[in-house]
Amino acid sequence: MARSDNLTGAFLMMASMACFTFNDTALKLLAGDMPLSQILMLRGLLTTGLTALLAWRLGVLRTRLPRRDFGLVGLRTLAELGVVYFFLTALFNMPIANVTAILQALPLTVTLAAAVFLREPVGWRRMLAILVGFVGVLLIIRPGAADFNVYSLYALCAVGCVTIRDLAARQLSPETPSVFITLLTAIATLVVFGGLSLFVVWEPVDLRMASLIGTAALFVMGGLLFSIMVMRVGDIAFIAPFRYTGLLWAMVLGWLVFGEWPDALTLLGAAIVVASGLFTLYREVRTGRKRPLAQPSRRH
Repeated sequence: MARSDNLTGAFLMMASMACFTFNDTALKLLAGDMPLSQILMLRGLLTTGLTALLAWRLGVLRTRLPRRDFGLVGLRTLAELGVVYFFLTALFNMPIANVTAILQALPLTVTLAAAVFLREPVGWRRMLAILVGFVGVLLIIRPGAADFNVYSLYALCAVGCVTIRDLAARQLSPETPSVFITLLTAIATLVVFGGLSLFVVWEPVDLRMASLIGTAALFVMGGLLFSIMVMRVGDIAFIAPFRYTGLLWAMVLGWLVFGEWPDALTLLGAAIVVASGLFTLYREVRTGRKRPLAQPSRRH
């Protein structure tokens, strides 16, 4: 795997985490103002429209999926729907930094799953860095403490769904454009939660709510697109720790927007996960000098 592929993947991962966290912040500000299905219906309308426009501009709106991708796209879409439900239910009932911290177990779950099911090589130093980062996450969530409740389990279910989603994206054919997969995901979310919204009482939407839904739609489109692209380039073991940057965004936005500032143990855990990501980057740069570049990156 080319070193440039890994660095590209790292930047895509950081961009994805930033977009998703801004989306989460906008949605959390809507908690209690309207039903979840109504929020996702309205966001889905905007996300689908924006993504369809982008797909049209890129000339991929009429893409035909390769036969081998049908099952993978279906699996990825179902997993994404699970992510939306479990994560947002947890987000609406927990501090944003806490629920985001639980999702930082993803580098461990994705890397282990890739090694077991995709037979991707994982060096012991990289695995050690990810495990150390996971210890930092445990310091943040502190299982058994007051903040670890039933909604923490919802967040853990979201971890499982994201793992399945990302591994399915990893196996997609290079000929399938990421924007097209993003569009299919947006349509599925719109249809499912739009249907569920028919069974709840809708709340009137004022200018503030509309602005937040529009902001969420813009950022979730970017997050979905980048999350697909990142799974199609680079080495998962190298890229995975950069999910930890989402925790930094969550802490900063949690403080600025919701007045939630992490305690000392949470800050220590955050420092550990950041250090593990930086060490992984250092190892990639160091080992990249010792081996030839190989294998061109996959189409985004």
